[in-house]
Amino acid sequence: MDITEIIEKQKNFFKSGKTLDVAFRYRALEGLERAVKNHEKEVLDALKKDLGKSEQEAFMCEYGLSLSELNHMKKHLKSYARVRRAKTPLTNFPAVSHVYKVPYGNVLIMSPWNYPILLTMEPLIDAIAAGNTAVVKPSAYSPNTSLVIKSIIEEAFDPEYVSVTLGGRAENQKLLDEKFDYIFFTGSQKVGSEVMQKAAVHLTPVTLELGGKSPCIIDKDADIKLAAKRVVFGKYLNVGQTCVAPDYILCHKAVKTKFLQAVKNEIEKQFPDVFSEGSGYGKIINEKHFDRLMGFIDKDKLFIGGKSDREKLKIEPTVLDNVTMDDAIMKEEVFGPLMPIMEFEDLDKVLDSIDDMPHPLAFYYFTNDLKKAKRVVKKCRFGGGCINDTIIHIATSDMPFGGGGASGMGNYHGKAGFDTFSHSKSIVDKKRLIDVNMRYSPYDNFKLKLIKLFLK
Repeated sequence: MDITEIIEKQKNFFKSGKTLDVAFRYRALEGLERAVKNHEKEVLDALKKDLGKSEQEAFMCEYGLSLSELNHMKKHLKSYARVRRAKTPLTNFPAVSHVYKVPYGNVLIMSPWNYPILLTMEPLIDAIAAGNTAVVKPSAYSPNTSLVIKSIIEEAFDPEYVSVTLGGRAENQKLLDEKFDYIFFTGSQKVGSEVMQKAAVHLTPVTLELGGKSPCIIDKDADIKLAAKRVVFGKYLNVGQTCVAPDYILCHKAVKTKFLQAVKNEIEKQFPDVFSEGSGYGKIINEKHFDRLMGFIDKDKLFIGGKSDREKLKIEPTVLDNVTMDDAIMKEEVFGPLMPIMEFEDLDKVLDSIDDMPHPLAFYYFTNDLKKAKRVVKKCRFGGGCINDTIIHIATSDMPFGGGGASGMGNYHGKAGFDTFSHSKSIVDKKRLIDVNMRYSPYDNFKLKLIKLFLK
């Protein structure tokens, strides 16, 4: 079937009302879970081929988190879908008010290459739980994983319910020219802008999960050894190809030398031999991104690293010191294993400068002063983040994940994901026994006094 035919069949399937049944959705989630488990080995093998991910990293950051979202949604589906009783104002007496969670209909999910399993499965799980049909479009940059995704979805669903479209830019454009009821996109800011423009033609609501330059501040009272350990983990996970990776480091001048040495020690400990086949250290997705990253390395500012293997698409963990806002690496999201470090002395000036920039998807602050940490979190605008850690705020179904402004719009995970793919339909059930005359014309001073009394 071509794209238009698939969409038409899915719209008809949705009109049948089958997905409105919560029990049907639960069985669909169970079917997806079985299919995912049936393809565990293929998933891990594909992630190794496409991104060089070790089995441990692939399970921890993709496969396992996908199953976690599935289990969460199965556990809470009935409560999330339940009709909620709302308070009825006296002006509507006598009546009962309810809020219904209803699916949008036919949704498009476009996922990226850097976490191709996780960032396909999580929004799909939420969309199914909310009662939608879905067309899934995985990235062409991770072809092996995209094929496994196709196998999983074809095993779990009929195409009139959930289907996969493979391909590149041409297929993306064709999908975006169609009219969906909702679009969920994860990827770059540039493509996100194009998606939003296409969606605007049909007034289609969107969720955009983008990225940006997520700052990480190391204050002078931080636990430097622990900070270095956790920053190195977050920065070089998936060789830096993570939308919530700490993009650049702002380190207090008083502790920068100590922090640099601690980072060097941690890199040597966590990544002892990145060019060997069994190292577990991944690879850059393709030559285009490899060349872009190598262009950022200024040898005059190189503190550690810088070595690469173009044939293997590997760049070792690299740290650049004394970076300024004028350097090329600070003009766009790094999205690779390069850590630019700048120093500061005045925290308030740093926070003001961060808040003047496009709002990042993530923010990290290392300090031993809880009161100061709360002030920093309140002052800066960003998607989400951590105090004294990196990355881990996204690894839960109990908190929403998403950006704001340049880093995206909308959020998902758990209940937030269910709500994202649902419309809240408000219904007032007005009773017939009494019909208060106050609201009807003609109006007079007595009715006006009553209206003022009730609406204050």
